[in-house]
Amino acid sequence: MRLVLSSALALMMALPVAAELGDDGLHKQPWMRDTFKDLREDLEEANAEGKRLVLFFEQRGCIYCTKMHEEVFSDPSISDFIGETYFVVQMNLHGDIEVTDFDGETLSEKDMARKWRVMFTPNIVFLPEEVPEGQNALEASVAVMPGAFGKGTTLDMFTWVAEKRYLLDSEEDFQRYHARMIQERNNGSTD
Repeated sequence: MRLVLSSALALMMALPVAAELGDDGLHKQPWMRDTFKDLREDLEEANAEGKRLVLFFEQRGCIYCTKMHEEVFSDPSISDFIGETYFVVQMNLHGDIEVTDFDGETLSEKDMARKWRVMFTPNIVFLPEEVPEGQNALEASVAVMPGAFGKGTTLDMFTWVAEKRYLLDSEEDFQRYHARMIQERNNGSTD
C-alpha cells in the first residue's frame, strides 16, 4: 500500500502545475498587474517601483501560453525574478478593454494588437524606462519575445533586458548572449 501511495504521489509531482485561469480565460500569475491600461501611467508606476514595463499578450485557449505558464513560469527562480524586476500588464489578443498607447491613441486590446502587429501568442513586449514623445509601444520597445520558449531562453531574455544589454556597444546581441549563457550553464541543454 505504501508503494502505491508513494508511486501516486511521485506521479502527481511530475505532472505540470495547472496555471490559474481568470474569468477572461487567460492565465494569471501573481506578478501580473490589473491596470487601467494607460501605458503612460503604467510606465510611470513601473518606474516608481524601480521595475521595467512589459506587455504580455495572450489569448483564450492558447496552448503555447499554457505551456509557458505550466513549464516556465511555474519555476520559482523565473517567476520570482519576473515579479521582482518587471511590471507586467497582460493584454488579450481578442479583448475589448481600451488601451491608451504612449502616442495617446486609445483602442481596444484587439485593435491595439493589430496596430502593434501582434499576431501570435504569447507575445511579450519589453519597454524602456522612457518613451520618446509621439512613439507608440511597438516603436519604443527594446525587445519583443514572440512565441513560447523554454526556461533558459525565457530567463535569458528577461535578464538581457533587465541588464540593458541591448544598449551595449558590442557584438553580443541577444542570440550571442543566449548562446553564451547556454555554455555557462553547461547543463547539456540547448535551451
